[in-house]
Amino acid sequence: MCTVCGCAAGETKIEGAVAGSTAAHEHAHRHADGSWHTHAHTHTDAHTDAHTHADGDEAAGHEHAHAHDDEAAHAAAHAAGIAHPHEHSHGARDENAHDHAHEHGHESHSSLDFGSGPAGAHAPGLTQAKMVQVEQDILAKNNAFADSNRRRFAGQGVFAINLVSSPGSGKTTLLVRTIETLKTRLALAVVEGDQQTSLDAQRIRATGVAAIQINTGKGCHLDAQMVGRACDRLPLADDSLLLIENVGNLVCPADFDLGEAHKVVVLSVTEGEDKPLKYPAMFRAARLMLVNKIDLLPYLNFDFEACLANARRVNPQVEVLPVSAVSGEGLEAWFSWLERGVGAAQAARGGLVQRLQQRIAELEAQLSAK
Repeated sequence: MCTVCGCAAGETKIEGAVAGSTAAHEHAHRHADGSWHTHAHTHTDAHTDAHTHADGDEAAGHEHAHAHDDEAAHAAAHAAGIAHPHEHSHGARDENAHDHAHEHGHESHSSLDFGSGPAGAHAPGLTQAKMVQVEQDILAKNNAFADSNRRRFAGQGVFAINLVSSPGSGKTTLLVRTIETLKTRLALAVVEGDQQTSLDAQRIRATGVAAIQINTGKGCHLDAQMVGRACDRLPLADDSLLLIENVGNLVCPADFDLGEAHKVVVLSVTEGEDKPLKYPAMFRAARLMLVNKIDLLPYLNFDFEACLANARRVNPQVEVLPVSAVSGEGLEAWFSWLERGVGAAQAARGGLVQRLQQRIAELEAQLSAK
C-alpha cells in the first residue's frame, strides 16, 4: 500500500504552492570507540526539532532506530562515552547474504502472494505488524481531515463526489462533458489531482467552471488534507456539486476518505471485464460504477454481463451505469444521479439549518424567562 511504498516522498503542490516542502540535513554521532556515523533527516515545514544538540557538547544525543537484515528494529540512545551493548553497521550488508522464501503447493513455482499477510502488502525491511501500525496511524490522521471536510460540505449543502479510475479510463473527458451540460443547472467546482502538470485543470477551466489543480509529486492519490486546502481556494457555493478527480490509480485512492459523499469508479470497456476482481478494494469502496466508452463495444471482446457480475461479486450494492463520454449514450442517467445527490445534500442542509434555528429559539426563550 502507498503508506509504506514511499510515494509520499514527492512534493505536493496546490496551484503552484508547495503544500509539504521538505528540508534535509545530516546528523553526525561519535561512538564510544571513537568511530563516527552520519544519517540524514528530512523534516517538513511543520516539524519541531525534538533533538537536543548542544554546540560543541559531545554529550548531547538522541534516539533513532536501526533496521537490521532480520527485519527487526530497535531504538538506541546515542551519547558520548556510552558504549553500545552490541555492534552494528549502517547501510552495510553482506553481499553474499540473500533472502528467500520456500513455498509449497501446486502453485509454488508459478505465483507469489505478497498480499496475504495482516497488512495485505509487502515492503522490504518492514514487518507486517509495523506496516499495519504505520497504515493505521496515517489513515487515522487522514480520517480526521476527512471528517472536517465532510462537516464543511454538509454545512454548505455541497454534494462531493470522488471520481477514481485507472489512467486512460476517460474520466476527464467524461468530467468535461458533465460540466458542459450541468453548469447551467447546478453550481459547480472541480478539484483535479495528478502527479504532475495542470493539463486537466486547464481543460476544466476552458468550460468556464472553477478548478484547482493538486499535483501529488510521487504520491499516487489525493488525501483529505490536500482536498481541504484546495477547497479553501475554490469559490465553493452553497447547494453545489463538487467533482474531485483523483489520481489515475485503482489501488491507493480506495483507502483514503476525502470527506466525499461517494466514490464513483470509472471503468473503460478497453480495460477488460476482470478489473473489479483484480482491484477489489476500489470497487468495494465505490457507490457507483460508470462503464465508460461503450461506443467501442462493437470493436472489442468485452463481456458487459461478466463485468457486472464481477463488480457485484465484490460489491453487491454497487450501482452500474453504462455511458459514453463521446457519443453521449447513458449520460442523462448519470446527470440525474448527480442532480439527485445535490438535491439530497441541499435538503439535508435545510434540515440542519432548521434544527439550528429551532435550537437558537429555544435558548433565546430560556434567556427571556430568567
